[in-house]
Amino acid sequence: MISRTVELLGTVLFALAVLHTFCIKQFQHLAHRFPQNSVARNFFHLLGEVEIVFGLWAGILSVTMILLAGNRATIDYIDRLNFTEPAFVFAIMTIAATRPVLEFANSLINWIARIVPLPGEIRYYLVILIVGPLLGSLITEPAAMTVTAILMKDRFFSRNVSDQFKYVSLAVLFVNISIGGALTSFAAPPVLMVAGTWQWNSSYMFSHFGWKAVVAVVLNTALAILWLGKELKMLQPLPIQPGVVTSPWGLRLAHLVFLALVVLTSHHIPVFLALSMFFLGLATVTREFQDELKLKESLLVAFFLAGLVVFGGFQRWWLEPLISGLQAFPLFLGTTVLTAFTDNAALTYLGSQLPNISLEFKHALVAGAVAGGGLTVIANAPNPAGFTILQGTFGKEGISPAGLIQAALIPSLVAMACLWWLPSL
Repeated sequence: MISRTVELLGTVLFALAVLHTFCIKQFQHLAHRFPQNSVARNFFHLLGEVEIVFGLWAGILSVTMILLAGNRATIDYIDRLNFTEPAFVFAIMTIAATRPVLEFANSLINWIARIVPLPGEIRYYLVILIVGPLLGSLITEPAAMTVTAILMKDRFFSRNVSDQFKYVSLAVLFVNISIGGALTSFAAPPVLMVAGTWQWNSSYMFSHFGWKAVVAVVLNTALAILWLGKELKMLQPLPIQPGVVTSPWGLRLAHLVFLALVVLTSHHIPVFLALSMFFLGLATVTREFQDELKLKESLLVAFFLAGLVVFGGFQRWWLEPLISGLQAFPLFLGTTVLTAFTDNAALTYLGSQLPNISLEFKHALVAGAVAGGGLTVIANAPNPAGFTILQGTFGKEGISPAGLIQAALIPSLVAMACLWWLPSL
């Protein structure tokens, strides 16, 4: 049994970890004050990597728990945790980031873009930020985030665009992914936490949340195009890269089959990890059609999420009474704000454990959780994947958490308005 002292410690260290995410740039600045290849420079550079933040502080928490509660209590606590989501994100991100999958997604984007009556790169921007996030309702949000972030990186972020362009696009990507998975009952982590308990199937999700999410995704993308229109018009169409060997359609199909199988077995760690091992074998024997697998990036994202899981068990004592005492609209607003500081799936899970709550309460909780999922890197489980993929395009200092929140305010408000005020079908 974990004592109240350890619970309070878990909350304090969690707050320090959240504060750490907002100090990333300061640690990176500090690293550059020390000589190249020195221990101090490497140490502060490590502290400046957002992917290690929650895993690092979870390690500190575990060591402290051993000192305060003993080995057995610490091991028992960790054994009770569910690490399915971090493991799944590792598996799905590894497959989704491969060249055959990206070439298939790019072919789909190109096919749709050709029929969109908009000029130049604007149509690609529109299609990527609408189709990519909405695909999250079929292939899961982590897979959609991986594919969409890589397409955005290759098509836009790697070019000479302004920081404003990058932050607005990143914010729209995060918000659209968070709400784009709400069309079905199995793709978005905060929805998955409640769908079984509350018996919400995909038809229910689409009629009460999904179609509103589609409206919000389209509006957010349209507003971004209006805001960034001058830069988009100045971008020249990308030339075809010579010497790149495209993958055969049969290999693309094989990758999509593995992707589908991992999605279908997403609740069973031994099964989807075994599938991942077979997939690694396929990637090895077809290496001439592959880019380097993003194993390191996928592991870092899984490490980030695993740290959140460790901390999640210590937040119930204050989150549960906080959300259970609110009426529907204040709950909607409060959940949206709280989501910025803790994973939205954790909030909906706690809500699913509350007895005798109204349908209005349930809708407010889920709507707030998905609407606020783009505010920070920790707000929604797929966000660290997008962060990892895109942060190298933001220069030496990387992505500023404060800059992300500022850019995400308007798309988050659009999502809130659509999810709360539009009627259900």
